[in-house]
Amino acid sequence: MLRMLTIWSALWQEQSRSEHGPHQDRLPVGPEIAARLVVTVPLTLLSFTLAVVVAVPVGFVAAWRSGRWYGSALNGLSQLGIAVPVFWIGLLLVTVFALRLRVLPAGGFPRDDWADPARALTSLTLPVVTVALVMSASLIRYVRSATLDVLGSDYLRTARALGSSFAGAMWRHGLRNAAVPVISILGVELATTFLGAVVVESVFTLPGLGTMLVEGIAEHDYPVIQGVLVVSTFTVLVIGFAADLVQRLVDPRLRAHVGGGRP
Repeated sequence: MLRMLTIWSALWQEQSRSEHGPHQDRLPVGPEIAARLVVTVPLTLLSFTLAVVVAVPVGFVAAWRSGRWYGSALNGLSQLGIAVPVFWIGLLLVTVFALRLRVLPAGGFPRDDWADPARALTSLTLPVVTVALVMSASLIRYVRSATLDVLGSDYLRTARALGSSFAGAMWRHGLRNAAVPVISILGVELATTFLGAVVVESVFTLPGLGTMLVEGIAEHDYPVIQGVLVVSTFTVLVIGFAADLVQRLVDPRLRAHVGGGRP
């Protein structure tokens, strides 16, 4: 009986290897992960950069003019952006720019990757805008909150009372203090964008790391799943460590003395 169970288990494992892809045959997963990162990393970095460029000035204006109608309108739009699902925004952009206007591709990525940079960037335009819209909506809220704290601070009022202009006081005293909480949120948002690329890559059929994870789960390809999770975890740790370093550089209060004194 034990021998029959052993034979049956060996046959079942052999059948699973033949059905569940090449990685069950002990082929290396690393090269395929590296090939998928060629899509996921540019998507994440471009989306993050565009979101920061949009969110920082908009969040500042929303706080600076919070009593005006356009300040309230910007705050309301950011709340709406947080509530809308990312896949719905992606489908809306595909409907408008790909199906109706026909100015951008609906999805996919060139097989030769970045051999033609213009074509590759065109393929990533709608995914990047989709992720950046969702990320910037969240960042606007944090930038607005941090700016409101600075605008109501005593040190800013003292600087203004001593003769500094509003721009000068914000540049010398307010900007660094407002940047400290925002930097930590930027690290979280960057890590979330990298981990959440699976949704956007599925909508736009991009051959990235998220799509690879979905395919591995569907095919029970455990080496693929483990490889993607290891890379994702390592990336999140690196992003968090980098955010901590930037915070210490920006805020002197977070720096530890070299001689072992108090932080």
